[in-house]
Amino acid sequence: MSMTIAEAGAAMRARQISPTELTQACLDHIARYDSSINSFLTTLGEQALDRAKRAEQEIPSGKAYGPFHGIPYAVKDIYNTKGIRTTIGSSVFKENIPKYDSTAVTRLNAAGGILIGKNHCLEFASGNHNKLYGEVRNPWNLDHTPGGSSSGSGASVAAGMVFGSMGSCTGGSIRGPASHNSVVGLKPTYGLVSRYGVFPLSWSIDHAGPLTRTVEDCAIMLGAVAGYDAQDPSSARVRIPDYQAALDGNIQGLRVGVPRELNETASPVVRDLIQRAITVLQELGAEIHEISLPITGEYTGATGNIITWSEMAQVHAPWLDQLDDYTPMVQQKVRLGLVSPATMYHKAQQLRRLIQAEFTTALQSVDVLVSPVQNTPPGPIQQASIKGDDEAKPSGPSRAARGAADLSQTRPTNLTGQPAVSVPCGFSPDGLPVGLQISGRVFEDALVLKVAHAYEQATEWHNMHPKLVA
Repeated sequence: MSMTIAEAGAAMRARQISPTELTQACLDHIARYDSSINSFLTTLGEQALDRAKRAEQEIPSGKAYGPFHGIPYAVKDIYNTKGIRTTIGSSVFKENIPKYDSTAVTRLNAAGGILIGKNHCLEFASGNHNKLYGEVRNPWNLDHTPGGSSSGSGASVAAGMVFGSMGSCTGGSIRGPASHNSVVGLKPTYGLVSRYGVFPLSWSIDHAGPLTRTVEDCAIMLGAVAGYDAQDPSSARVRIPDYQAALDGNIQGLRVGVPRELNETASPVVRDLIQRAITVLQELGAEIHEISLPITGEYTGATGNIITWSEMAQVHAPWLDQLDDYTPMVQQKVRLGLVSPATMYHKAQQLRRLIQAEFTTALQSVDVLVSPVQNTPPGPIQQASIKGDDEAKPSGPSRAARGAADLSQTRPTNLTGQPAVSVPCGFSPDGLPVGLQISGRVFEDALVLKVAHAYEQATEWHNMHPKLVA
């Protein structure tokens, strides 16, 4: 199952394959391989096949809605799906049945997509996998993490179980799994994709976006979900371009900035792969410029965490009497948010403005920025997160507090709201994936995807797929 959205759509329109055959193939693939990966919490066999049969009638009759028509997709299990269990990865919501669809699901369905299931994720998109549902495993190496919090989304796309999945991102939860699973993951510009019906982690930082096998597929999914939504107060009224048409491969003369602070903390293996990727961009005609983001490098970690935990505490206020049922890391973050003074939150928002200004200034002299997605390739799965018991709880200061000021490669663009994509850029000597991050100016998502696509097509990483174990 290595076919892309673009390829599958073309094959269906040419009547070489039907939506029903495509959907059944995905369901069979999930049934055969997901017991070892655990990327789905819910699959929708009968419902998906019924929708596929309708698409089978629509496409030949000329009612095709676009390139996503007849394509099986999934969503992270924090997206509301009407009448379909939505657990948010938590035991507290294990019986939750929403009464309405999230806007993203509504739009993907309207584009002819076939919802095939709900992807496993870290509890409340933050912390650990809940022991009730088990751990998600990386299809490239089952002993290693697929990243989080959109863990099941990244793993299922990499494993060929589904053509694309919608994830969410507050500090890197789309790009991290994309990097760790060697797929493409886009955090769009803040406000471009509606978050209505998506369970919040941090309302001022959360983003919703797609994970797919290729950049072109990512452009197709973004085109289906992007656009103003009156039900989301943060939604932006902007013109939506043809993202797929923007992928013309021409980056001659494009100015690429390489932020020192976002590259120097990476491991030698990752730094080497990123440098090779930069060389490819240069060979494609891009101009490479080293730049510095000192405020970002020093203050991003603390700023992002203070804002996230403070807003998270407010989000979870209705369930504080059930806090002991949360996984340890989520408990820690909510409790830290509850005791953080308002003045600290206010100062963090001021620092956020300084980080935004620093990025804005940098992007006046260059067109895009490139950096690693993660400092290291995917590490071993932490078995304690499966148990969720005392051994998962560190003694002394909480694990969350100890890492509060650490620099994340992905968090800065969550704070600034800029678009950022992860595209595969190679593997470690142990065969573990690494991703290249490309970010740009707000609402220049098309340019970010264009650069990612040019790099992707000049390399072979997108043609490599994991060997699955049944």
